[in-house]
Amino acid sequence: MMTDIFSSFDMNNFNLFSMTSNIWIFAILPLIIFQNTLWVMPSRSIAIILMLKMFMASQIMRNTGKNISGFMMMMVSMFLLLIFVNLMGLFPYVFSLSSQLSFALCYGLPLWLSLIISSIFYSFHGTVSHFLPSGAPSVLNPFLILVETVSINVRPITLSIRLVANMTAGHIILGLIASYLSVGFFTYSLPILLMMIFIQIFYFMFEMAICLIQAYIFSLLVGLYSDDHPMFLI
Repeated sequence: MMTDIFSSFDMNNFNLFSMTSNIWIFAILPLIIFQNTLWVMPSRSIAIILMLKMFMASQIMRNTGKNISGFMMMMVSMFLLLIFVNLMGLFPYVFSLSSQLSFALCYGLPLWLSLIISSIFYSFHGTVSHFLPSGAPSVLNPFLILVETVSINVRPITLSIRLVANMTAGHIILGLIASYLSVGFFTYSLPILLMMIFIQIFYFMFEMAICLIQAYIFSLLVGLYSDDHPMFLI
């Protein structure tokens, strides 16, 4: 039994459905989805997932990341993994991993750092040139370099916090509505009770859309960060 609306974010609330080891299964699913077309005829569910795969691949094709070896496959896998994790967090008694900052940082920080390290090894001068916008007045150069340095360094933090904040807020609102609805079965009148049920259903569907959108935004922003790669300048 949960004691308050924040209990769903407590990793110590272990039960049959909240085992964090399940994340390994979700991490393997994208790899199986990519390869199963070699020996399995695509079903309707697989066709939907393949449609998501092609959609994310088309977004990455607009960025410099398409020229980085393995970047597209990594981002499409990340996109599908975040969709699985976000949607699984909506199931009853399932621990919401995407609402934890540690989980988001474990993906946002390595992806950002890999682009930075790759940029430095590919072209150090091209990487450094991004810290100073072209055509800027010489008087503002030190200030602009400082601002750009801070802007680049906070990218993994803002990337992770954006995902965590949106997922956490949605789960809290769902918990609040559910708590009022559970009490309303015994105290509220029938019209109010029906209205609360409608609100709960509508917001749950809205939260499912948020899960898809946040997975897309997370992957899209990492793809946009690849535009700063010096490969774009060559």
